[in-house]
Amino acid sequence: MINNGTIVVGAIAAVALIFSFFVYLDSNMESMSDEIEITNENHTHSVDEVVGMSQSIDGVAERVDSFTEVVERVEAVEKKIDSIVEIIEIDIELTPTEIFKKSEESVVQVNILRGEKDGGVGSGFVYSEQGHIITNQHVVKKANKVTVTFLDGESYIANVIGRDQDLDIAVIKIDSNNLTQMKPIKIGDSSKLKVGEKIIAIGNPFGLSGSMTSGIISQIGRLLPQETGYSIPDVIQTDAAINPGNSGGPLINMKGEVVGINTAIQSTTGEFTGIGFAVPSNTLKKVVPVLIGEGEFHHPWMGISGTDVDPELAKIRGLESSKGFVVVSVIDGSPAEKAGMKGVLQTREIDGREFPVDGDIILEVDGKTVRKISDILIHLQREKHVGDEMIITVLRTGIIIDLTMILEERPR
Repeated sequence: MINNGTIVVGAIAAVALIFSFFVYLDSNMESMSDEIEITNENHTHSVDEVVGMSQSIDGVAERVDSFTEVVERVEAVEKKIDSIVEIIEIDIELTPTEIFKKSEESVVQVNILRGEKDGGVGSGFVYSEQGHIITNQHVVKKANKVTVTFLDGESYIANVIGRDQDLDIAVIKIDSNNLTQMKPIKIGDSSKLKVGEKIIAIGNPFGLSGSMTSGIISQIGRLLPQETGYSIPDVIQTDAAINPGNSGGPLINMKGEVVGINTAIQSTTGEFTGIGFAVPSNTLKKVVPVLIGEGEFHHPWMGISGTDVDPELAKIRGLESSKGFVVVSVIDGSPAEKAGMKGVLQTREIDGREFPVDGDIILEVDGKTVRKISDILIHLQREKHVGDEMIITVLRTGIIIDLTMILEERPR
């Protein structure tokens, strides 16, 4: 952890290095200028006038060496500055108390009232100064209006302006001319998360507003099944306590940046048992602006189903590795069919289990290794949009071939 004094020292060091460099450069350039001017009884010749005149080769070489030294010093200063910046970026950490104080006014309670007995409560956090708040789709459900309550007790009516059931993300907007309480939390880069990294979860578990829990990143890149039939890819797993009512609240790193939105727990009781899940912030960065502008997000789609390669299947198919995804079926008219992808036509039963003996095995997408289906879905979520081209490398009857696929919108 680093305190503010250390940050100031680092900044001063960087400025000092820059200042030293320019003093050095200025003095050297002046001396070089003095050396290059040639004066006789009648004239002082400029650099341009010197061209073609007889000069000492040794003198020119010295000036070249001097300029080379300046360049080398510039590069050395740049490296030192980069090192200082990197140290500052890595080491700045806040305490849990500082993070809560910084974020508490931006985390809200979201209430859905649809009758005396049919209501719900969840969490959300401020996304923009214009009144946009991010929460989960399963929090707002089918409601068009919800009540948003800040930590100080002030409540507002908000309209649901965008929703994505497949990613369980919703955007609501406060209907008010008084938006002085809109203090957005900075959205961080979830791709930089590491397993074991400390994080904070803030929300309203069981309706208890402004509650904070802490933990670590347990794993990244999880696949979270949804009732819609489409899994959420690239999900963050955490051991920070997440309970009913936490849904829609922010998962925050130790820099005070949102790195995810708390979405679900894995439990047989409906309460926290040590495993919680959050949709990563980079997914929010991609999807939320579209939800604000259009009300819905258009997901890219391939049109295949299948199974991951495992050691038994690899042995039966004569594969050198148990990585990859076997295409079992290809949907008629889908991008996969148009690209020429082949599904399974023959199976073999061994010890009570049916194994596909043909069908394309996806090895890579856009040059990235596919270990299992999650790698494909993560690539689609992170990198691709409807209409994009994707190169699929498949193994077919012992031959590796590349297929070009144009992604289309996921059907409903």
